[in-house]
Amino acid sequence: MHPNALLDLTTHLVHEVLKLDAPADSIVSYFFRKHKALGSRERHALAETAYAVLRQRLLWAHLAQSGHGHMERRLAILAWQGQPHVLKNAMTADEAAWLERSNTIDRSTLADKLRHNLPDWLSNSLREQLGTEEFWALVETLSGGAPLDLRVNTLKSKRETVMEELATAGIESEVTPFSPWGIRIHGKPALQKLALYTGGHVEVQDEGSQLLALLTGAKRGEMVVDFCAGAGGKTLALGAMMRNTGRLYAFDVSAHRLEKLKPRLARSGLSNVYPSQIAHERDDRIKRLSGKIDRVLVDAPCSGLGTLRRNPDLKWRQSPQAVAELQVKQQAILHSAARLLKPGGRLVYATCSLMPAENEVVAAAFSEQHKDMIPVDAREVLERNGVTDAEALVTPLGHLRLWPHRHATDGFYAAVWDKKA
Repeated sequence: MHPNALLDLTTHLVHEVLKLDAPADSIVSYFFRKHKALGSRERHALAETAYAVLRQRLLWAHLAQSGHGHMERRLAILAWQGQPHVLKNAMTADEAAWLERSNTIDRSTLADKLRHNLPDWLSNSLREQLGTEEFWALVETLSGGAPLDLRVNTLKSKRETVMEELATAGIESEVTPFSPWGIRIHGKPALQKLALYTGGHVEVQDEGSQLLALLTGAKRGEMVVDFCAGAGGKTLALGAMMRNTGRLYAFDVSAHRLEKLKPRLARSGLSNVYPSQIAHERDDRIKRLSGKIDRVLVDAPCSGLGTLRRNPDLKWRQSPQAVAELQVKQQAILHSAARLLKPGGRLVYATCSLMPAENEVVAAAFSEQHKDMIPVDAREVLERNGVTDAEALVTPLGHLRLWPHRHATDGFYAAVWDKKA
């Protein structure tokens, strides 16, 4: 495609994602479905430029004020992530001179908000939790992309075997530092074409998400519920932990999300999983299982602010009001999920949020209202399930707290309780 046309398309995509009226990944996917003639390298340039704009929106908008022409075109030029010669051939002489001047500006002299590119309410919360030095370390991490983590399906293969096959395919990998199932790949190879993937030997899953499944301690022959299963990443991990025995219920209010589980389930070789759409957390399907379940994982609907490396639009689409509304929903779901447990059963509450309001505050309120639920130290659970250096993952309260800059995972939180026997 001619450079001018490619920059025009990038400008159009930037315009669409900056509407912030839908998740950026869905907007990008829809855009590519409309422009099927784009090659893989062109798609990469468009998508990565759009995400770069979202990551550093305030900075690029500030620098763009000195340019001319459509704002979205100036943003696309500043954030361009494709081959340099493409941009060079697409710009006018005036644009090239303006970009050169913009690139000479010392970013360290700019205001804090132009350096961290976060809304005030979010930056204030993170700085309060981490302190100034660590806050900037987190900002730097969030400004980049996330690595690609795989979970080995232990029903079908071993981690060492998978890594050998990846090496044969020319893909470099390393073990994840914490999860005994995890493999980390840098770059974005076409995994979907590999027999390892199509045969269900591996699933794409962030290491932090793998640790959430491990916190349940799910075992052979048990009855387990993944309460907010979504597309089923943790469901599949739980099924493997159970060695394809017992009964594993995958509940979700979205039939669309559960539909995405089906092909993954077919690849996995699991036959103990029972996906089921529910209307809400008080659905009759849940009432019928009350007091019968050994383990319940509640990966609750949340702000998703722990996934900003993958979903940078969320920092602009979420708000304190949205977090407050989510907190009410999280508490309701957690209370309903607890009713499923038999005496001695385990409950894990988790989010992919960095906000205490969705994490420690919800867990504290639940503990206060449920004296029959005994808090469990996440470190002990993780160590029993083969997690190395688990102490580095857990807060003084015994809760799992994962930070992108500390642990190279998405941001996750989890609290664990056992019901009195």
